[in-house]
Amino acid sequence: MSAAIRVFVPSDAAARACGADEVAIALRAEAQRIGVDIDLVRNGSRGMLWLEPLVEVESAGVRYGFGPVEASDVPGLVAAGLFTAPASVSGPLAIGPVAEHPFLAAQQRLTFARCGVTDPLSLDDYIAYGGYKGLQRALALGPLGIVEEVTKSGLRGRGGAGFPTGIKWKTVHDTPGAQKYIVCNADEGDSGTFADRMIMEGDPFQLIEGMTIAGIAVGATRGYIYCRSEYPDAIATMRAAIVTARRAGFLGARVYGTDHAFELEIREGAGAYVCGEETSLLESLEGKRGLVRAKPPLPAHKGLFGRPTVINNVLSLTAVPHILADGAAFYADYGMGRSRGTMPVQLAGNIRYGGLFEIAFGITLGELVEKIGGGTASGRPVKAVQVGGPLGAYFPPALFDTPFDYESFAKRDGLIGHGGIVVFDDTADMALQARFAFEFCAIESCGKCTPCRIGSTRGKETVEKIIAGEDVDRNLEVIADLSNTMKFGSLCALGGFTPYPVTSAIAHFPDDFRRSARLPAAAE
Repeated sequence: MSAAIRVFVPSDAAARACGADEVAIALRAEAQRIGVDIDLVRNGSRGMLWLEPLVEVESAGVRYGFGPVEASDVPGLVAAGLFTAPASVSGPLAIGPVAEHPFLAAQQRLTFARCGVTDPLSLDDYIAYGGYKGLQRALALGPLGIVEEVTKSGLRGRGGAGFPTGIKWKTVHDTPGAQKYIVCNADEGDSGTFADRMIMEGDPFQLIEGMTIAGIAVGATRGYIYCRSEYPDAIATMRAAIVTARRAGFLGARVYGTDHAFELEIREGAGAYVCGEETSLLESLEGKRGLVRAKPPLPAHKGLFGRPTVINNVLSLTAVPHILADGAAFYADYGMGRSRGTMPVQLAGNIRYGGLFEIAFGITLGELVEKIGGGTASGRPVKAVQVGGPLGAYFPPALFDTPFDYESFAKRDGLIGHGGIVVFDDTADMALQARFAFEFCAIESCGKCTPCRIGSTRGKETVEKIIAGEDVDRNLEVIADLSNTMKFGSLCALGGFTPYPVTSAIAHFPDDFRRSARLPAAAE
């Protein structure tokens, strides 16, 4: 009896939103109708979102792709040889061997190496593709050896601040405490970001492994994944993977048969943007309102329930298994300067080829937008890109030579943040974007500190006066003073980073703030 034909249809939320479930049903129905035995695997997404749903068929060890496929396309594809000779199927939906697609072939995938390749909930798949090798080496190295390896790798926080991960872990390791915690910040709230969701839905065991290694490194026996409630698929996948890992002995009282204990659970947040800030997140985890805590004390000394706590982003923790498996030097060989390793860049907004592109630090912003992303989806010139979420600076094409790394962006008053890039064409009004930044902050502020709570509201009102043409020069001065107060006087990054999009929009697109000079006299 011949082996079943392996067919892959993503179960990723983005693919499902585009009709992946209906495509999967159609494929099963067509296979049954013609009497072909198929093994339908619901994999994660490859990250080429303009091609979703992306159907892949394996033949002689090569996976051939077709996309974006609709349920109505399935009968025609099958008739053309989708199941029997996928390499010979032609037409607009055929993209050939998926691994050779230019968007994928140009990447340096470490964190996302398995995403879209394996069945997310198959522990056998995970192990077959190198999973848990990092944990094995971590157990051999011991706590301080793990911390040293992570430190040497140059890994920095992928959630926004870029703080060295090894230093944070060493602090928690050295802080006395009968109970310590590992907290994963999966409260992915930045506009144009989806890497956390993709990895949780497409390769959940990697996050479990990374958190387990972190626990062993610092002496923590319990971990929490704090995920926003808007990610029901990611939450369900992570919970199922945690159960599987526990049954297999990778979680529990004796991790991998050792004396190390580590338990893990996922908690849902209600979607408050401020809970992406680590101390607000801790307050929410403790069952309280998400208010920012004053620092010191740092969470590393007094975090969750007053105990020493490591708080890392999903992408930071999922990089750890690779660092331990392949060595610090291997990981540090990627990147430039103090920005080591790879960054999963998320291309979104008005862009032709939107999706996830993992690459070493150092590629220029222009290459990402124009070469990889293909420019705007509208076909109009790029006017601005916002990097780092709704609180990131706006960069014009004149700054497209900026290398994508922490220091280069900081030198130009920008932020990499979580790696999200949102593209705008020349129809965007940057004065309205500045207004949105203040409005967003006003809505999402926890209200604890005056610069953020009051400054955002006054900022929105002042930008509205500028848009109306009221005393523009004076009000621009007010914005500059207000931005300075918010930047240096706010308790957390929500208020502190809001000035970035505002001041960058004013600096790079001054004409958009003097619209009254462009209005007809009768309209003034």
